[in-house]
Amino acid sequence: MHRYRSHTCGELRVTDVGSDVRLSGWLHNRRDLGGVLFLDLRDNSGIVQLIVRSDSPAYEELGSLSKETVLRADGQVLRRDPGNVNPELPTGEIEVQVAEIEVLGAADPLPFSVFPEDKVNEETRLTYRFLDLRRSRLHRNILLRSAVIRSIREKMTAQGFVDMQTPILSAPSPEGARDFLVPSRLHPGKFYALPQAPQQFKQLLMVSGFDRYFQIAPCFRDEDSRADRSPGEFYQLDVEMSFAEQEDVFQVIEAVMTELFREFAPGKEVTSPFPRITYRDAMARYGTDKPDLRAALELVDVSDIFRDSEFRAFAGKHVTALPVPDCSGQPRSFFDQLQAFAVDRGAQGLAWVRLDDSGKLTGPIAKFLTDDDVRQLVAEAKAEPGTAIFFGAGGESEVAKIMSDVRVEAAKRVGRFEEDVFRFCWIVDFPMYEQADDGTIDFSHNPFSMPQNGLEALRTQNPLDILAWQYDIVCNGTELSSGAVRNHSPEIMYEAFRIAGYSKEEVDEQFGGMIRAFHYGAPPHAGIAPGVDRIVMLLAGEPNIRETIAFPLNQNAQDLLMGAPNVVDDARLKELNLGIRKQQR
Repeated sequence: MHRYRSHTCGELRVTDVGSDVRLSGWLHNRRDLGGVLFLDLRDNSGIVQLIVRSDSPAYEELGSLSKETVLRADGQVLRRDPGNVNPELPTGEIEVQVAEIEVLGAADPLPFSVFPEDKVNEETRLTYRFLDLRRSRLHRNILLRSAVIRSIREKMTAQGFVDMQTPILSAPSPEGARDFLVPSRLHPGKFYALPQAPQQFKQLLMVSGFDRYFQIAPCFRDEDSRADRSPGEFYQLDVEMSFAEQEDVFQVIEAVMTELFREFAPGKEVTSPFPRITYRDAMARYGTDKPDLRAALELVDVSDIFRDSEFRAFAGKHVTALPVPDCSGQPRSFFDQLQAFAVDRGAQGLAWVRLDDSGKLTGPIAKFLTDDDVRQLVAEAKAEPGTAIFFGAGGESEVAKIMSDVRVEAAKRVGRFEEDVFRFCWIVDFPMYEQADDGTIDFSHNPFSMPQNGLEALRTQNPLDILAWQYDIVCNGTELSSGAVRNHSPEIMYEAFRIAGYSKEEVDEQFGGMIRAFHYGAPPHAGIAPGVDRIVMLLAGEPNIRETIAFPLNQNAQDLLMGAPNVVDDARLKELNLGIRKQQR
C-alpha cells in the first residue's frame, strides 16, 4: 500500500464497503458521542467520516488532537446505517472505521476557525492565507478558477488559436496606468517595466505571421484597489486575430463566453447573441458604459424640459429622469430609502414625482412644474398612471454616475431585476479622443485603435467627434474586457498620436518596435482581452475579486503573508545603482 494513501477522501463510495483503505488529510471536525469518536477527514477531493471506538489504539490520541492536524488513517470502509446517511456529502453513505493513525503534521492553535467558517477580518485572512484557502468556499473558488482556465484553453485551441507566451520584462508604456518598474543591473540608470498588457507583443505576433494568438496573460498595473480590480497583477484571456474585423472578434468571444458560462453556471440563463449598444446610447439609457441589463429600467435625458424652467434646482443643469412603473402602492418610505441611497452615492438629494391613477402629478416637486413641463415630462418618460419619476440634476458625468446606481437599486426594490441570469452586451463606437479639463486632447481608450473612416476622419473631423473601432464586453454590470480593431498603418498612427500631442519622434521613441514592424507588411488585425479574475468572480457569485485569487494583495497593495513590498539592503541597492531619497516631513 502507498506510504500515505490508497484513496483520496472524496472518492470512497458504497462500492468500496469492506475494503481496507489508507487515507491522509486534515482533521476537519470531531464529535465525541461517549465512547465513539466521529471525525471528518478532509483533503483536496472532499470529506469522509471516520469512526473510532474506545477499544481502538487510536481513540485516545485522536481525542486530543487539534483541528487541522494532518493525519494518515488506516481502516475499513463500512456502510452507514440508513438513519446516519449524509445526503450533503458524496461520501455520505459510508464511513471508515479507523484501526491505526499516524500524525503527519501537527497543528498549532489556529488564528481563526477553518470550520466552521466564522467571519474574520480581511487582514487576518490575508496574513494566514494558507489557512483561509483551506476553507470550503475559497477552496472551491480556486478550483473553479483552475477549471475555467482549462476550459478556456480548450475552447480557444478548438477555434484554431495558438497558445503563446510574451515577455514579462519589457519597456515602459503609456497605456493609461502606472507601470511597475524593474531596475537593470547591467544597464545602470535604466529600467524594465512589467507589462500592463501584452498589447504590442501580440500585435507584433500578427505582423510575424501567426494568425490566431491567445494567452492566459499576467498583467501588472500600479493601480488602486476596487471590488472588481485587484491591485498589482491580474490575468486576462489575451486574444489577437489577423485579417479580422470587429464582427470576427465578436463571433469568437461570444461563442467562448456563452459556452463557458453555460458550462460552469448550469441552470442560469445566458443571453445570446449579445446585444450591441453604442457608447452614447449606453450613457444616455443607463448612465454608464458598463450597464447591468438585469435591471429593466432606463434613464431619460429631460434637460431640455427644464433648461429655462423657473424651478431653480433644475434650471440650467443636466437633468436625468428615471421612470419607475407600478409605484401606486409604494409607501413614502420607499421614496425616502431610495433618496438615502442616492445621497450615500454622493447626490445632494433625489427629487421625485408620481403620476397618480387619475393622471395628476403629485410629489414634493410637483408644485414647481408648469402644465407644459408636466405634459412634456409625461411624454418623454412614457409615464403611465402609477409611474414614479426620480430626478438627478447637476454636472452630466456626476449625474450619470449616481443615476446609473439608482436605476439598478430601484429595479431591485420594485421587482424589475432579474436574478440567476447572465446578461451580456457589447458596448461599441467609443469616442477616439476626450478633452481634459485643461482643454488638451487625449486618447479616451486604447491608443492603438483604428479610427472609424481611418486617415480621412483624423484629417477632416473634429477630434471629439471621431469614433474608434473599440468595444467592451460587459456582463451584469461588470466590464470583462476592452478590445479594438488595431491601427496597423504607420501613417494613420502618426496622425492619431499627433492629435493627442505626440510628435513623430516621441512615437518612434516609445513605440519604435511596433512602428518599425508596420513598415514591413502588417496585416489588418483585431483583438480583445477578457479578465479571467472577473469571469471567475461572476461565476462564483462573489462580490469581491480577491475571493477568486489564491494570493491577492490587500487594498493597500501589500502582501501580508510574504511581507511585500519590503526594504532591500544597501548592498543590493548599490549593485542596482540605486539610492533611496527619504521624504521630508
